[in-house]
Amino acid sequence: MASKGILKKSGSSRMPPQGAGKPPTAPTSAPTVVFGRRTDSGRFISYSRDDLDSEISSVDFQDYHVHIPMTPDNQPMDDDGGGAARAEERYVSGSLFTGGFNSVTRAHVMDNKPDDAAAAGRRKGPSACMVDGCDARSMRDARGDDVLPCECDFRICVDCFTDAVKAGGGACPGCKEPYKNTEWEDLAAGGTAEATRALSLPRGPAGTSGHKMERRLSLVKQTNVNQSGEFDHNRWLFETKGTYGYGNAIWPQDGADDDTDGGAPARPGHPKELLTKPWRPLTRKLRIPAAVISPYRLLVLIRLVALAFFLMWRIKHQNEDAIWLWGMSIVCELWFAFSWVLDQLPKLCPINRATDLSVLKEKFEMPTPNNPTGKSDLPGIDIFVSTADPEKEPVLVTANTILSILAADYPVEKLACYLSDDGGALLTFEAMAEAASFANLWVPFCRKHDIEPRNPDSYFNLKRDPFKNKVKPDFVKDRRRIKREYDEFKVRVNGLPDAIRRRSDAYHAREEIQAMNLQRETMKGGGDEPFEPVKIPKATWMADGTHWPGTWLQPSQDHARGDHAGIIQVMLKPPSDMLMYGNINETTPLDFAGVDTRLPMLVYVSREKRPGYDHNKKAGAMNALVRASAIMSNGPFILNLDCDHYIYNSKALREGMCFMMDRGGDRLCYVQFPQRFEGIDPSDRYANHNTVFFDVNMRALDGLQGPVYVGTGCLFRRIALYGFDPPRSKDHSPGLCSCCLPRRRKASASNANPEETMALRMGDFDGDSMNLATFPKKFGNSSFLIDSIPVAEFQGRPLADHPSVKNGRPPGALTIPREMLDASIVAEAISVISCWYEEKTEWGIRVGWIYGSVTEDVVTGYRMHNRGWKSVYCVTQRDAFRGTAPINLTDRLHQVLRWATGSVEIFFSRNNALFASSKMKVLQRIAYLNVGIYPFTSIFLIVYCFLPALSLFSGQFIVQTLNVTFLTYLLIITITLCLLAMLEIKWSGIALEEWWRNEQFWLIGGTSAHLAAVLQGLLKVIAGIEISFTLTSKQVGDDVEDEFAELYIVKWTSLMIPPLTIIMINLVAIAVGFSRTIYSTIPQWSKLLGGVFFSFWVLAHLYPFAKGLMGRRGRTPTIVYVWSGLVSITISLLWIAIKPPSQAANSQFGGSFSFP
Repeated sequence: MASKGILKKSGSSRMPPQGAGKPPTAPTSAPTVVFGRRTDSGRFISYSRDDLDSEISSVDFQDYHVHIPMTPDNQPMDDDGGGAARAEERYVSGSLFTGGFNSVTRAHVMDNKPDDAAAAGRRKGPSACMVDGCDARSMRDARGDDVLPCECDFRICVDCFTDAVKAGGGACPGCKEPYKNTEWEDLAAGGTAEATRALSLPRGPAGTSGHKMERRLSLVKQTNVNQSGEFDHNRWLFETKGTYGYGNAIWPQDGADDDTDGGAPARPGHPKELLTKPWRPLTRKLRIPAAVISPYRLLVLIRLVALAFFLMWRIKHQNEDAIWLWGMSIVCELWFAFSWVLDQLPKLCPINRATDLSVLKEKFEMPTPNNPTGKSDLPGIDIFVSTADPEKEPVLVTANTILSILAADYPVEKLACYLSDDGGALLTFEAMAEAASFANLWVPFCRKHDIEPRNPDSYFNLKRDPFKNKVKPDFVKDRRRIKREYDEFKVRVNGLPDAIRRRSDAYHAREEIQAMNLQRETMKGGGDEPFEPVKIPKATWMADGTHWPGTWLQPSQDHARGDHAGIIQVMLKPPSDMLMYGNINETTPLDFAGVDTRLPMLVYVSREKRPGYDHNKKAGAMNALVRASAIMSNGPFILNLDCDHYIYNSKALREGMCFMMDRGGDRLCYVQFPQRFEGIDPSDRYANHNTVFFDVNMRALDGLQGPVYVGTGCLFRRIALYGFDPPRSKDHSPGLCSCCLPRRRKASASNANPEETMALRMGDFDGDSMNLATFPKKFGNSSFLIDSIPVAEFQGRPLADHPSVKNGRPPGALTIPREMLDASIVAEAISVISCWYEEKTEWGIRVGWIYGSVTEDVVTGYRMHNRGWKSVYCVTQRDAFRGTAPINLTDRLHQVLRWATGSVEIFFSRNNALFASSKMKVLQRIAYLNVGIYPFTSIFLIVYCFLPALSLFSGQFIVQTLNVTFLTYLLIITITLCLLAMLEIKWSGIALEEWWRNEQFWLIGGTSAHLAAVLQGLLKVIAGIEISFTLTSKQVGDDVEDEFAELYIVKWTSLMIPPLTIIMINLVAIAVGFSRTIYSTIPQWSKLLGGVFFSFWVLAHLYPFAKGLMGRRGRTPTIVYVWSGLVSITISLLWIAIKPPSQAANSQFGGSFSFP
């Protein structure tokens, strides 16, 4: 109850939530006081003077709102269904759900532990009428939910409600306020959420479940409790700066409570000290210094002009003595110039970006008038981890990635992790169960001691001092204990394959014995019939003695890699929205007092696979996770990671969210993080770090429409994955780039490419509503999925805390707790991961990850940019994510082959940038065009690598004479190339050695994998031959003493033949050239100059390849020398047969130029 002291005016004030209570009226001759009470749903209702026993009736007061703080005797009551909901959630998290095409969804209970007495005691029966003397059931709608006709949440039955309306003057018996709706039928039809709590969102078609969508968006304030469930008033005082008695009244400003134009009451005015606070952005754009970027652009122009004059000179001055040599060289040089222009133009506007995490915390996690408790107002994030083969992708690596995700520094209740096991392996399933168990120790340990990185394997293998900057006295003891626990965890995970095999053998032997005994019993009265051995399929068994519904170790029908049911297991249930602190007991070996011990939700998903269906590899698995997560958690943002890419910076999610929540962030489709790798040899022989791409090209694209999507480490906006246009697309116009030559959009440009963009338009301003009636044709027939779409769009909006923020959401809208999972939700998730769900929908065509290419990542990002979305490149001071890369030459070539093959597929598809819409910027289109064209450079590159050898064999060169003009052009082109490289190194921060390694591997990959990709792409287009996809292995070498043992292993592949042949031919050609010059009557050293120079240029680029073939301690396979020798001899004999040696070969070469 309110005391008299509360009614005194105080200087400190606190803001009630939006829509709290009845708006006070202007003072009259008889002033009134509007009292507020917090209901069990979190809202504030008004009381009339007659309902309170007060002694202030004779005192003259001004109007103000009263906020009674929550105290131990003034706490929200648990709803009647809370115990049942928690029991349902325990049932869901302890059950393995399976199902699929033409099969019933089943829940296999994995843990049959009975509820404890405390939980059983909390269960309550159906809601009863709260009117004194009436114990009838309260009003309910068709779904069984309570219908609460009044804002005070006073439950009432139908009869009492009718009496109150007819005889009681239409006033609520609880708060004595008039009912806003006095028709029982309308209340039951609309539901209490629609009657009192609905937000202004697009309504779905008839029959859809809008109740759940609106309940997720209702503005409900929560309290803080300790682990025992009691209200912690000291903590409330500290976090909210509240007081008991004084300091809880907010005085409304003049006109603050006037009704808005729409008739809805406006929010009370903010205190002046809050209004004067400056607005601060979350991100900043850092331009490259003009002293660096201006000379860079000037050099690009100079080199472009020099190339143009050089090619014109080359075309005019033909080599009449070797016209065939001149023709091949000029064609190759024209293509190289064209390729360089495509690569260089998108680099004209590079930028850097910076984030401010302190501003993010201030805006979203500090107490504000709209969020008095300071609960996190950040949107939810669903994190996807994909794996397909536990043999090539070790489960221990995947488990460490999962642990780093669970320990990320982001609100626990806003995180959900989904593991996609496309192989359906029991090994992966049980490894994730072990990881979920170990997370109970690892995650609180990371939070307590601020551990970085939060991948246990990487953390315990750090080369630096682990005790640096650790101030807590128990850190050494905790680290020693957690290290021992992790070692035991590794032993358990590494022993899972043998344990599963032994368990399955034992259960199979028992089944065979039982079948044989049954056969003997049936044959006792059957005479002398021959005894036939019983054949039982050898199943894979789970630990609880049941068959694994996924892939068996020995595949059989319904249990093979491409033929098994869909599986969903909630490993870790959704956490509570209230902090849960640890304590010291026998079951917890570490002291986690004062540490939040909650864990994010973890879900194991293996989509259904059946013969005859195209499952679309990784893209299909990602789309299955998109649908399942939309139903189970519906985070408005999605982060996808490969199983070997873990979170290296625990604040990386907050860094990405700064861009999404900043002004204009609603137009960002994704935030791409750079890929960083561990376990690379110090010299980076095969350019595995790929720093030129990630630190030069991607930064440059960030200055245009945004970086390309590279498959992992990318934070998506869910609504962009659904294929919608960005908001306010009519107000934005593409130019050449964001920093030069912008232009305004024409009126007719918005109608371009209607099939691609207008079919799924989200609306260009808040007044437009999405046409939900067409959604089943695009997204499938799941009403749960369709209802989640507008919710995800609303929750993904930035805060409307500044007039310049368009399409924003009100502050405090996301402080409500997540809904508990029930069996119907998981059953619906099972149905959307079935193999038939995508039939006759637009999944993979316009929605989700796009099908039709082995590089589905580039195509998916291209489609978003083509609709007008933007993306940003987030380079954090501490690497956001780290992963592994193949350091073996063969594995590296196969990886490059897959990327190049995808690019060839893009070039021959409708995703070619030549057919891009007008919403894509010109330079961005050039960048995507280069993505599809660069593999074709290999054809010209191989020819050009053979030209020096042909020149030495023939005694001719690509030009008639080595005159001054040719050498001058060559010098200018070479110097400008070197200066451009130095400036790129300057503004990107890469090292010179990294740039040179990239140049070397460009030639290695161009003469091997890129050529094979072009051939495979042509075969697919012309003959329809599908391309096989080889999963990149993440296994480590067997030599534990050498970290880089894989670097020296030589695995023969046909991709090595072209570069190996180039090396041998050029070496032979140099020997032939020297021998001809030395043994000639009059040595002409000028004949060697051109050919030897370019031969050494080729051999210098191929040096890492040759070094890789040497292996270690002479491990080069004999077949390498056999193939290289045979190919070299064959080409040499063929050349001799075409042009036999003659006296003409010793003719003067090079005109008047002679070697000194």
